[in-house]
Amino acid sequence: MLDMKWIREHADEVQLAADRKGIAVSIGELLVRDEEKRKLKQETDALRERRNRLSGEIGRLMTERRAEEAGPLREEMKDVNGRLAVLEGELREAESIFAALYEQVPNVVSPDTPVGRSDEDNVELKRVGEPPVFDFAARDHLELGELHGLIDVPRGVKTAGSRHYYLRGAGVLLHRAVQQLALDLLMEKGFTPLEVPLMAREEAMAGTAYFPQARDQAYRIEGEDRYLVGTSEVPLIMYYAGEVVEMDQPIRLAAASMCFRSEVGSAGRDVRGLYRVHQFAKVEQVIICRADPELSEALLQEITANAEELLQKLELPYRQVAVCTGDMSQKTYKQYDLETWMPSRGAYGETHSSSNLGDFQARRANIRYRDEDGKLRFCHTLNNTAVASPRILIPLLENHQREDGSIHIPEALRRYMNGMSELRAEPGPVF
Repeated sequence: MLDMKWIREHADEVQLAADRKGIAVSIGELLVRDEEKRKLKQETDALRERRNRLSGEIGRLMTERRAEEAGPLREEMKDVNGRLAVLEGELREAESIFAALYEQVPNVVSPDTPVGRSDEDNVELKRVGEPPVFDFAARDHLELGELHGLIDVPRGVKTAGSRHYYLRGAGVLLHRAVQQLALDLLMEKGFTPLEVPLMAREEAMAGTAYFPQARDQAYRIEGEDRYLVGTSEVPLIMYYAGEVVEMDQPIRLAAASMCFRSEVGSAGRDVRGLYRVHQFAKVEQVIICRADPELSEALLQEITANAEELLQKLELPYRQVAVCTGDMSQKTYKQYDLETWMPSRGAYGETHSSSNLGDFQARRANIRYRDEDGKLRFCHTLNNTAVASPRILIPLLENHQREDGSIHIPEALRRYMNGMSELRAEPGPVF
């Protein structure tokens, strides 16, 4: 969230950010409701103070056996209590209306964030590697998965419904190999790995700013105040929620976890294959640092470079894009996406995302540190998808295929694949 005093002073900038992010919130109405709430709070506090003084005065008179003099004060106390009951009800309603508006307010965006309406307006910054040019009829990842007995979508659908799948044999090894490669890479760079809860309470989802905007993407556990997480960013950030942390050095955390998303709004999109599924695994990197814009910008470059290094180890062609305003989430200040070449799509597809949230998320989660003057300040937070699988299997299989159906395994993965340097097609169908 943004500081309310800052919003009052930069109302036009915040409204512009909301409009460009496509978030329907009126900052003007928020300011009106804020003023109404503050006025009611002042009046309520004044009446409570008057009630306390009357109570003390009545008690003193009764102790001095001057009950007759206390009579008028009792009448005034009755009037005060009546007015207070009305005002407290109005205050609760005003606070509820204000809170509903306030939780919708987005983070502002960096000056170098491109303005746009959707991912089509994201701006390409660079390309690394050349997409392969095949002189044979290339197979897509499902065809390759069937040929090698790696992927079984029909049985996944039979078991769990649309957008579900099974991985088999070497498909499981690849799935786990890319995760372990990413985790090892991050540990070498000073990240502390955590095994995290896969469920989170409403407070945690809201406290990390995953709610309210992505509420429809979360699976709720019926009858409980818990949701399946769509990213381990939620439990990683909540690890320090409500705490005052040491900020001598940035805190670097990583987790490899299963994730779950409902994919509401994606009906009819990416229905074939593993691009958009309900259950997947991610290795997430999260950094918590001092409220220094130059530092958090440098760390954004760092976590993006970590993801790039992984793609280079996987020998995959990719591009980096600056994400535009209309494609950003409520909480994001600045964002890069890495898109990997997917031959079956004839295009780059998003596989990684890096975000600098400024202090927006830390304010919600109440993560603070003491600066050089001993003043408590909210931290800056950043996150990046180091790798997401099975989506990364799409370019991994498709880019590394050969005419005979075999698949090259990048050198960096071989130690996690029992030394295999390639996948050879199985001699017959798998039942």
